[in-house]
Amino acid sequence: MSAHVCRAAAVSLTGLDGTVVMVEAAVSQQLPGMAIIGLPDAALAEAKLRVRTATGQIGLPVSSRFVTVNLSPAALPKHGSGFDLAIALAALAASQQVPESDMSDTVHLGELGLSGELRRPAGLLTAVVAARAHGFARVMVPSSCVREAQLVPGIEVVAVAGLLDAVAWYRGERRIAALSTGTPGRAEPRTSEAHASAASHPTFAGDMSDVIGQPEAVEALVVAAAGRHHLSLLGPPGAGKTLLATRLTTILPPLTDDEALQASCIASLGGDTLTSLVRTPPFESPHHTASTVAIIGGGHGSAVRPGAITRACHGTLLMDEAPEFNRDVLEALRQPLESGTVEIHRSNVRAVLPARFQLVLASNPCPCGNAGSVETAIQCTCTPIARMRYQQRISGPLSDRIDLRLNLHRVSQALVNADPGHRPTSAQLRERVIAARSRTAHRLRHTPWRVNAEVPGTMLRGAFKLDRADTAVLDQAYARGAITMRGYDRALRIAWSVADLAGIPRPGRPELAQALALRGGDRT
Repeated sequence: MSAHVCRAAAVSLTGLDGTVVMVEAAVSQQLPGMAIIGLPDAALAEAKLRVRTATGQIGLPVSSRFVTVNLSPAALPKHGSGFDLAIALAALAASQQVPESDMSDTVHLGELGLSGELRRPAGLLTAVVAARAHGFARVMVPSSCVREAQLVPGIEVVAVAGLLDAVAWYRGERRIAALSTGTPGRAEPRTSEAHASAASHPTFAGDMSDVIGQPEAVEALVVAAAGRHHLSLLGPPGAGKTLLATRLTTILPPLTDDEALQASCIASLGGDTLTSLVRTPPFESPHHTASTVAIIGGGHGSAVRPGAITRACHGTLLMDEAPEFNRDVLEALRQPLESGTVEIHRSNVRAVLPARFQLVLASNPCPCGNAGSVETAIQCTCTPIARMRYQQRISGPLSDRIDLRLNLHRVSQALVNADPGHRPTSAQLRERVIAARSRTAHRLRHTPWRVNAEVPGTMLRGAFKLDRADTAVLDQAYARGAITMRGYDRALRIAWSVADLAGIPRPGRPELAQALALRGGDRT
């Protein structure tokens, strides 16, 4: 007599991409034991010990015979402990201790403890989003992270504290459902989102009014925020580079619904449980000793972990002391800056992670930091060759992908003692940025782009083409080799951002001249 095969659904994550895995279990006439097949990693292969111990602890040992568990599709590498709940339920159903009905129509997410309790698996929110995308109407999750699962609208959430509650739910003892089931359209997820929106700009991030005596730099940051342009800050120590860079996030608009869900999915890959969507633009500032994998992303085997550029998606990535970063790390940024994604390739897995971040490079002009200083008491002690080598650590191709380049100087004592009352606050500047982005979104409403930094050069020189009389300043700079074609397009994007901030329908010669100046004048 053939063994009856019971199935329970789960989700396998590769980066932010989720694939539905059907956990199949069958009991055979062999000595007691369990085998898991279908390319599990070490953590997943150990699930057989967790499952056998947990089922025994709750008084429902899986079987006195041999249980074979297959993870289908078998050719897909699988990793992590998030399959434990599905494996346990499929094994119990195969040993006829749990009804099999609805088990294959529900996605099960949870790691088992030895006493039968359930814990949150990494990437739970991402797995729920994948379950909804594949047409599932219900997910079963640990009760400790029910609010995180309910952030995804349009899917029913059944929360169980442990394996015994999951068994009771399938046996028809639905008393736990009234406490822990979220139905599509329920108001609780939206309440969490509203709470997140109210805290979009926390006070600990500081305020732009903290910046003293750098009005041109502050205005340049507003332009960068309006168009989501990349920014380079060059200046001696104490000029305010880090202060300006950290305040950029405070003038960015809150994330849209789609951006918030994606940013929350990225955050869910960590170990913390989310209670609301991420509405604040993320901010990442890795140390200059960070490796390429830490910045770009990577992992071992089939486990792909996002790097800093993915965690900063829809936000800001600050690389302070940029020339001190490893050259390979800096060069690895070039492709994500253009495409907005990063591809992770391993021998048996390929993952595409989002990387639509705003880059800020902060650097000193030389190793000692005093090159070009106007203070007579501070002189540069670096040799010319040392200064040249230091500046060349940021390559020409990477520098060409930076939209705005600012030279900063130390603030004089007179400005330090000036009245702070006239300094613009982050709230005031954010209103300008929001208004500018609204004009941009209206202009780009029939295109796939939302901000000026995303518009390709073919559109800038085509549908949004400007008069030749206005672009003469850029044409002359390009003719003498002062800017590349990529630099030409980026100057056009900056000009559109300047025009959107000014509230004019299209940039003219003054806006183009300002864009060229913000890009560094005649420097390539």
